[in-house]
Amino acid sequence: MDIVLEVRNFVEAECRKPSSHYGYEPFAFHFVPVVAYAEKLVTELGGDREVILLAAWLHDIGSIMHGRKDHHLTGAKIAEEKLTALGYPAEKIALVKKCILNHRGSQQNFRETLEEQIVAEADVLANFDNIAGIFKAAFIYENLDQGQALESARNKLKNKWKQLHFDTSKEIIRPKYEAAMLLLK
Repeated sequence: MDIVLEVRNFVEAECRKPSSHYGYEPFAFHFVPVVAYAEKLVTELGGDREVILLAAWLHDIGSIMHGRKDHHLTGAKIAEEKLTALGYPAEKIALVKKCILNHRGSQQNFRETLEEQIVAEADVLANFDNIAGIFKAAFIYENLDQGQALESARNKLKNKWKQLHFDTSKEIIRPKYEAAMLLLK
């Protein structure tokens, strides 16, 4: 059994359900890019590839199944249940859960492991691939007008840039960050 593929399929199935809080879009426009960035970072920086990929697939599952509030907590619980059901080792489940619990940039959590930092950075990097999603959130969920949405998007991306700790992350995303700052003037 390929556990990463099993988890990927689980996340995609949850995104497709009518009960998904955000529909299918997060799968294609957030989960897939987060995993792609996680793969780049683990290749460059090391760490437990399997733990990182599992956490990257599961980091926002709490949002999909229960909504954004405390999604890091609900996501860690869902991850533990799913990975236990798949027979994944308890010590590895604990690492995946730590990555999920500490992935949020809005939470000033201390990240002890390379795996936690890579998942958090991959989550940040994916924002630069989904500027349309940032505007969608500003218009639909935050009810902002165009000027407010523009300022909100610019500020969000500036804040995301500041959350990056690895030089590798900054080098990967610098062209997109600079282009976004130019376009969002």
